[in-house]
Amino acid sequence: MAAQIAVGAAVVVGLCAGKKYFQGPRCQSSKSLQGKTVVITGANTGIGKETAVDLAARGARVIIGCRNLEKGTEALKEIQDRSGNRNVFLEKLDLASLESVRTFADKILNSEPRVDILINNAGVMACPYQKTQDGFEMQFGVNHLGHFLLTLLLLDRLKSSQPSRIINVSSSAHRMGTGKIKFDDIHHEKSYSSWGAYFDSKLANVLFTRELSKHLEGTHVTANSLHPGAVTTELQRHSILSSPIMYPLRWYMFKTAEQGAQTSIYCAVAEEMEGVSGKYLRDCHIVEESKGAQDDAAAKKLWEVSLQLVGLEK
Repeated sequence: MAAQIAVGAAVVVGLCAGKKYFQGPRCQSSKSLQGKTVVITGANTGIGKETAVDLAARGARVIIGCRNLEKGTEALKEIQDRSGNRNVFLEKLDLASLESVRTFADKILNSEPRVDILINNAGVMACPYQKTQDGFEMQFGVNHLGHFLLTLLLLDRLKSSQPSRIINVSSSAHRMGTGKIKFDDIHHEKSYSSWGAYFDSKLANVLFTRELSKHLEGTHVTANSLHPGAVTTELQRHSILSSPIMYPLRWYMFKTAEQGAQTSIYCAVAEEMEGVSGKYLRDCHIVEESKGAQDDAAAKKLWEVSLQLVGLEK
């Protein structure tokens, strides 16, 4: 009996240690953001909302960009109430529409004299085949092209507010799939895999960050990408991960949205990230991205193709 109790206790201790491991570390910085302005996409839910709460609690002026204004209004009140900061604002932003991205950017440029932190957080995952209003495959269009355009439209304001930071929320999923951008079928019109398209869009996030950091050298504006971890959020609504049979796995191995926001927060405020650019992070640490994400030629080509697709000059 004593041996059985000891084994049972060891199992419980091991399971508790495992759950704590999967939760990941917390950002330890207590940095104030008084006088700073933050723009976050997709902050009406999930890690985006939790990131907004944290940065607003540090005193930042926070603008959240959301596609659904009804949900955005609910999130806005929650962010204000939880952070104790009324200096949080909502603007319409549909990343599946370049027109909406341009309108959102114009509002920011007309109303905000500075932008200190841009967090490209919004995204879709493993959705059925769809196209954006501009004819792009939905995941590539929303996860990469919408944020690509938004970043470049706000870039001069970020430069004039230096030192400033750009944070692109990617995923360890960028390591999966072929590990290469399919430039000959970038909109997945020849064949479509919902997960394959997601993997490619997350790889695009890391490649974009890599090339962007080169364009920002000497400007005191940094750009980094990150993996937030496996997080229980609405992002999984199109996948088997949302199935009730997956609940035990999600409960044990997945982070809460608040835990998943920690690396985004770390990239935004950590003193040790000052001047660090072009890196990929996980659990508040710099880690090596996939080999495909280190391909400078692919990063440059993606930049050039993206400029053409969103209608910007080289």
